[in-house]
Amino acid sequence: MERRAIVLPDVLTLHLRHPLRYDPHLPVAGKPAPADKHKRPIRHMDLLKSVTIRHLRVIAALAELKLVARVAEELNVTQPAVSKQIGDLERVVGAPIVTRDRNRLHLTAIGRRLAEHARQVLSQLDRAAFDIEAMASGVSGSVAVGTVSSVGPILLPKAIAVLKRSAPETAISVVEGHFVSLYPQLESGMLDLLIARVWQPQELQGIEQSVLFREPVAIVSGRDHPLARRSDLTWDEASEWPWILPPANSVARRAIDTLFSENGVVTPSNTVASLSLTLNLLIMQEMPALGLFPASLMQAHTARGEVVVLPLETHGLLSEARCFWRSDQLASNSALELFLKCLENTAADHNTIPLS
Repeated sequence: MERRAIVLPDVLTLHLRHPLRYDPHLPVAGKPAPADKHKRPIRHMDLLKSVTIRHLRVIAALAELKLVARVAEELNVTQPAVSKQIGDLERVVGAPIVTRDRNRLHLTAIGRRLAEHARQVLSQLDRAAFDIEAMASGVSGSVAVGTVSSVGPILLPKAIAVLKRSAPETAISVVEGHFVSLYPQLESGMLDLLIARVWQPQELQGIEQSVLFREPVAIVSGRDHPLARRSDLTWDEASEWPWILPPANSVARRAIDTLFSENGVVTPSNTVASLSLTLNLLIMQEMPALGLFPASLMQAHTARGEVVVLPLETHGLLSEARCFWRSDQLASNSALELFLKCLENTAADHNTIPLS
């Protein structure tokens, strides 16, 4: 007789039908977990000896996907297999790691912490595999990268470090500018890769593109600016002050001009055109100017009291960063292919950092 895997709808069903195989203490959301006289403290050596990569992949996927069915599909296993891994983890930990709310599973505090560590371990394993593969391949060559100033500092230092660690013979050069000035260099072959924030993204003939990350862009001022102490602010009031903006022919400037227009005001005429975030910070210390800053770069400066975020909504302005490369280049440039992987790994790490 042919034996088929039985796919059950959720973890709770498995606990009810197989009480001897699955832990019966899976609690329901909003209700306290039943007392377990066998509950014991978590032991360090139990985790080291018993937790496997499969366990880590399940808990990490569960934290993101919430449904056993979706976790099973993502990991290409059956739902009972996922439920068994959850049960195994709960036995090792000695406490529930999930609660159930209808057909969704929610991680307990212990489950969330376990999932956080699982993501870190899996990320480190992926990075190790990547490094070993890159070193074994003996990749060399060169990569020319163009980037906008609001993205380069976020991704390039770490991505370049990963590249040089994995393939030290690979040469890399970086040119900073804005999309309109850099794109012709990508088309002509002077640049192998272009990294930029996009506004109204569109397909480009002969060009591949990939989303790296999304993060908000905020409007800021120096700490001594009169508007820095305001808890409410209108665009009319803000537009009366000097602004530091990208050059007039850039994609970013067109997006900002549209933002002003959508808020019922004309782009200020009292402006400084600058792409340098470092220079922009210094200008805001010397004069009462307003500017725009990406969230991940802004956090350190706000913590040091160098800038203040103003209460003006930017509605996702220039929040998406992408990389662009010519469709015919990957097959002939192994260094570019490797650097793209470095960039994607770095972007994945960046996407896990909370921006609050």
